[in-house]
Amino acid sequence: MNNHPLKFSLSMRIMHWAMALLIVAMLAAGLSMVGSLDPWQFTLLNLHKSFGIFVFILVLIRLALRLKSRLPELPKALPSWQKLAARSTHSLLYLMMLLMPLSGYLMQYFAGRPINVFDWFYLPASIEVDIQAFAFFRELHGYSALALILLIIIHVAAALHHHFIRKDSVLRSMM
Repeated sequence: MNNHPLKFSLSMRIMHWAMALLIVAMLAAGLSMVGSLDPWQFTLLNLHKSFGIFVFILVLIRLALRLKSRLPELPKALPSWQKLAARSTHSLLYLMMLLMPLSGYLMQYFAGRPINVFDWFYLPASIEVDIQAFAFFRELHGYSALALILLIIIHVAAALHHHFIRKDSVLRSMM
């Protein structure tokens, strides 16, 4: 008897799609701010920081949900290398979803800039500016964004491959 559900739980599906929209919006905002000195950049930057902290909290909740939920199995006919690739990609997606906001916060921390989170609370900044640490976390944040974009492309391409070419239930399990 199969002890795995056919679909992810409703809470996992809602969290997946809400975070997908939020993360794509965050990446688009981050890319639009690079090199821009337009008047709207300051407002967008503050929203980007606040939503970054929000994403970090959501990722922690999502990880807790994933750990306590029974997950659908990958199709039995799927080659073992593809199962490994799927698990690896998911692990890397979670790693990047944690690393992006963490590196963004640490970048601001070492720049001596506290983060005002939606005017609800502030995250502290270092008393002493450390330009080398700031530069490291700024680079890490940028390269992590590129890695996350690549992983999202792979994730979406794999889901579409399962749905349209393999015609299995992988994509439907998250709908």
